[in-house]
Amino acid sequence: MADQSERISKLKIDRSAAPEAARSWLIPAIVLFLGGAGILWWLFLSGGSSAVIVETDSARKPPSVAAASSVLDASGYVVARRQATVSSKVTGKVREIFIEEGMRVEQDQVVATLDDATQQAQLNLAVAQADSARASLVEIEAQLRNARLERNRQRDLAERDLASKSSLDSAEAFYDELAARLETGRENVDVALSNVALAQDAVSNMTIRAPFAGMVVSKNAQPGEMISPVSAGGGFTRTGICTIIDTDSLEIEVDVNESYIQRVSAGQQVSALLDAYPEWRIPAEVIAIVPTADRQKATVRVRIGFLERDERVLRDMGVKVAFLGGDAPQDAVAEVQGVMIAGEALRSDPDGDFVWLVRGDSVERRSIVLGGPRDRPQVLVTSGLVAGDAVVRKADGPLGSGQNIKTK
Repeated sequence: MADQSERISKLKIDRSAAPEAARSWLIPAIVLFLGGAGILWWLFLSGGSSAVIVETDSARKPPSVAAASSVLDASGYVVARRQATVSSKVTGKVREIFIEEGMRVEQDQVVATLDDATQQAQLNLAVAQADSARASLVEIEAQLRNARLERNRQRDLAERDLASKSSLDSAEAFYDELAARLETGRENVDVALSNVALAQDAVSNMTIRAPFAGMVVSKNAQPGEMISPVSAGGGFTRTGICTIIDTDSLEIEVDVNESYIQRVSAGQQVSALLDAYPEWRIPAEVIAIVPTADRQKATVRVRIGFLERDERVLRDMGVKVAFLGGDAPQDAVAEVQGVMIAGEALRSDPDGDFVWLVRGDSVERRSIVLGGPRDRPQVLVTSGLVAGDAVVRKADGPLGSGQNIKTK
């Protein structure tokens, strides 16, 4: 009976014990508390504000007025407007070459000769045929003089009835025949002389001359090689002796994106900078805008002429150009005061123009004075910044003085 009472007592609910559900929220609450405390502690250490991710740009000294006045920058190459691959008119074997790369030649200067043995033989034959035609003509002229005398005698005798009419007719016919042969002989002489001229021209074609004064930039053949004005379909026949360019015709060709071609106009000032001489700015101007666009590249070709000639400018050199605005001074190579920054870094409000200057891990507002147009990729700042200052170009959030930042 006692055992049964004990079993019944175990079935009773203990009201003094804490319910299990009451203990289930305790652990998550502790975790949330510790996490919140950690966030508050991090905010406390970081000055109470989160860092904004930014992109920065450095203020740099412009090399010249051209960089400050540029409305558009582009790159291209130096090309020769006048150039020629010098070849022969006929196929032949090269006998001698008188030029080398880098040599300057004058107009009609001999650059090479071809083997002309066959042409000389043809010329000698033509000359001999012309001499034979002249000799035949002299013989016919002598016969014609005798025929004229005989005709005149027969006429005189016929008038005195001392010669028959048939004799006079024969003398007249022979004279007319010789006169016709004389005209034919003269035509034959003209034909022979024409053949001589053709043969002389063929011989002269064996001598290759420069078509204009210029510089030899490539030598494409050697003595003993075959040369032809057209491709012979094989790899052993050259199509040119050399390439000559007129150095006075050197100019710049650049491809400008069609979205910016409205910034370019004929006669516009340009500052050119050769890749080989990065400190040498060359004054130039736009010659013409080629009136067609490349549909694949979406560009328009622009021709630019040098205003100064210099032997350092070579064909196919890489060059960067700056198209100058209408407010650019005439001396586009002079030094300019101030620094250049990206146009994206420029900010404006009712108080004026300013930038966010990077100071360690934070930024501060810095008022600036512009020295040129503001609607350009690079703007000139004449006051408020010095070369080397870092400014914010883009930010992922709002900025304020003292705002913590983090650079990409």
